[in-house]
Amino acid sequence: MLTPSPLRPEHQRLSAFIGTFEGDERVAATPWTSAGVAKGYLSATSDLGGLFVNQTYRQVRDGKTSFEARNIFGFDVSDGSYKLYQFDIVGFVPSSPASGTWSGNELILQKSSPRGRARSVYQFEDQDRFQLRVDFAPIGSDIWQDVVSGVYRRTSAVDHQ
Repeated sequence: MLTPSPLRPEHQRLSAFIGTFEGDERVAATPWTSAGVAKGYLSATSDLGGLFVNQTYRQVRDGKTSFEARNIFGFDVSDGSYKLYQFDIVGFVPSSPASGTWSGNELILQKSSPRGRARSVYQFEDQDRFQLRVDFAPIGSDIWQDVVSGVYRRTSAVDHQ
């Protein structure tokens, strides 16, 4: 019989994402969309005994949902890094998660795909506010390009499950 993995301080650190947040976003022109502004809505809960965080994301532009994603955050004890699996309305299934570490109050996650490299940087200013920046470097390029950035504020109390 399998026993549940023990909750470690690294898992508990992911509780920074738990709750409901919204923020103003700056969207860069990319092959997938035009430049502009948007509103971002994030909602996350603790999952599977606190080992993972399950987050939904919705971006609204001009009053309409323009992008949606489901993010699963976890900590991989075997290699000591944080993981992010993202599934979105574009439909690409991630062949591997984004992987990274915390540096102070900043979590930096990177992944590679057949389209290039993606980097997500979450910088927590305090328990109720964080900045997110997503960058992309196309295949064959070492130049990071802006995709979206925003500042998000908590709109509901933390749910300690």
